Amino acid sequence: MKVGIMGGTFDPIHYGHLLAAETARETCGLDEVWFIPSFIPPLKDNEPGAEGHERLEMVYRAIDFQPYFRALDIELERGGTSYTIDTAEALVEHHPERSFSFIIGSDRINDLPGWHRVAELAELVSFIGVERPGAPIEKSKLPAALSDRLQIAEMPLIGLSSTDIRKRRAEGKSIRFMVPEKVYSFIQRNGLYES
Repeated sequence: MKVGIMGGTFDPIHYGHLLAAETARETCGLDEVWFIPSFIPPLKDNEPGAEGHERLEMVYRAIDFQPYFRALDIELERGGTSYTIDTAEALVEHHPERSFSFIIGSDRINDLPGWHRVAELAELVSFIGVERPGAPIEKSKLPAALSDRLQIAEMPLIGLSSTDIRKRRAEGKSIRFMVPEKVYSFIQRNGLYES
């Protein structure tokens, strides 16, 4: 079974995340995509705005009734900085019958060589680079050990980001139709991201 892993803060999860997951699933022939919210992301400067359990609940609400999508809380349960290598080792150990590919937005592909223990990571998993607006993937700029393990999935252009959604919410602007309706209702009901 081929499984794609969508990691990130999902603070909040939005249609761009779901479209990236579906694009990777379809383009690369994945059987499932597993969404794994991070506890503390290593490459972001600030901690998430919503608590871990709230971000996980938003993921559950966003993927509800999607037969190929699952949510896992392993990074939230582990706590600390959420290094991808630790997650990959745990997944390979607990699911040896599956092959894993980490799905990464093109805006983060250039960061890949700086990931914690990336050489070991590349031996365990492959990568799917999802091209995002304004950030084409240039495999030639990556070390061969990484570019050889990278597939590219071209995604329809959609200019959403969690940062922008949080900012709009703090400014009192609508985020409706940027996130799934069940996520929108959860954010509204819990007063998330208000200034």
